[in-house]
Amino acid sequence: MKTKTIALSLGLILVAGGLYAADPFEGTWKLNESKSKLTRGTDKDTKIVYNSRLIADTVAVTTDGVEGNGTPFHSEWKGKFDGKDYAITGDPDANMRSYKKMNDRTLSMTAKKGGEVVLYGLITVSADGKSQDVNLASSAAAASVYKEKKDKGFRNKAVYDKE
Repeated sequence: MKTKTIALSLGLILVAGGLYAADPFEGTWKLNESKSKLTRGTDKDTKIVYNSRLIADTVAVTTDGVEGNGTPFHSEWKGKFDGKDYAITGDPDANMRSYKKMNDRTLSMTAKKGGEVVLYGLITVSADGKSQDVNLASSAAAASVYKEKKDKGFRNKAVYDKE
């Protein structure tokens, strides 16, 4: 009886671990500047960490980077990949962000400040799970929200390698 219980417990642990490992976003991603195409003067996220080990399908996304003027920042977002807005702290350009899972390897993202959409993004993990492309575009509303930055719009493609 004990052998069956131990075998069943180990089997459940392995299955749960396999399901967890199957999330291609999970982990730490570091910016590969040589493969990226970043607009001069825009913020640069140098490290992104996805942690889905939280309760009730909640995900934590932490970002370290530098603003366009070189000032470092650290932001934190907790929510679900359900397309709803959740608060973000530490982001110099947004106070709300939403992610929506498009498929197993693709997320869409929207960032807002004061209720105005300021950024759209599409995040795609490669088939081998070793890199991800983050395509970002400022919205037309960003120009009015960020007059002090004289934002006329931008498109960035950032490439990240999994650590």
